[in-house]
Amino acid sequence: MPNKTRVNAAAYALAAAALLTGVCAPAAAAAPDAGAHHHAHHHASHRIPFTAAQVTAEDDGSYRITWDAPGVRRVVVRADGRTVAVGGSSATVNVRGLPAADRQWFDLVPDRGEGLHLADRLVKLQGTVNFRDAGGYRTEDGHWVRMGVVYRSDALNNLTDADLAKLQRLGIAVDYDLRTASERTSGPDRLPAGARHVVADVLGGSGAVSTMPTSPQAAEQMMVGAEKYMVSGDTAKTAYSSVFAGLVEDADGSLYHCTAGKDRTGWASATLLTALGVPRETVMADYLASNDYRAAANAATLAALPPAQAAIYKPLLDVRAEYLDSGFDEVAQKYGTFTAYEKQALGLDSRELHRLKAQLLEG
Repeated sequence: MPNKTRVNAAAYALAAAALLTGVCAPAAAAAPDAGAHHHAHHHASHRIPFTAAQVTAEDDGSYRITWDAPGVRRVVVRADGRTVAVGGSSATVNVRGLPAADRQWFDLVPDRGEGLHLADRLVKLQGTVNFRDAGGYRTEDGHWVRMGVVYRSDALNNLTDADLAKLQRLGIAVDYDLRTASERTSGPDRLPAGARHVVADVLGGSGAVSTMPTSPQAAEQMMVGAEKYMVSGDTAKTAYSSVFAGLVEDADGSLYHCTAGKDRTGWASATLLTALGVPRETVMADYLASNDYRAAANAATLAALPPAQAAIYKPLLDVRAEYLDSGFDEVAQKYGTFTAYEKQALGLDSRELHRLKAQLLEG
């Protein structure tokens, strides 16, 4: 398919998804590259003994904290300077009665090795549904991606003043806007004072929708084509290169987003996590989580449409494993390995990847 046709198809697919998202906006995979992480810390000391750990904020204001730390006998959970729970090498604990906070952090302190500093991945704001931390994942070689450094989100034009104050307290310093010119015009970002806005237009066009799919299968193919364009399209490579150049320079307080926070943003996160050494199944789980975070908004959008039309448009609102798989397929087809994609498409050499990992990995 000629490149111009491909960018138009990608623009139609993602702009259609963005258009639908705005209706109810809140006020075969590439084989793992054996050498893809030759620049990673192959001889990791596994100083962090946790093989799994997660914080989940419950609807009743409590927090569920789970972990696995083989070989550890005791883990102390601390919050706000005090011990709130204690468990063994593998446990699930519930913590209640903590005071309200912008974001509740927990320190998991094992009786040997280094601890973890974790929070619920979702940052709750009034004007977004898919604003979340890009970190909190374990890499294949035993490191962990730091939380509280890089964030991903859906559109920021509906942020309230309270949201902006919260983001300023969280230290958001730079916003990489992956949207088209028409999206930026119709819904300009609201940012905390002092935050820098960087245009990184993945599609490089207006994103105007001149045709819509006429069947669910056609909608699915549009999304697959859009995913492939995000890997090898010229404007996509330029946009993602600018994002990664910024992260390499200074990742702290960085945010990247599109309209729904699932497709263009989803590939940005998939690329970042893969470059850091996070295993593919974890990358996929992070990508698919948009279906959970966007569930209510997507359901409201589809409920407002006639059933036949809703069936056609549902693939545009979803994230699906086959979409992300098609992106990794494109990497394998066009570049051979993920390492080659990092270098040729994103301009990331081993030195820059080392700088990125130094900022974002711990342990």
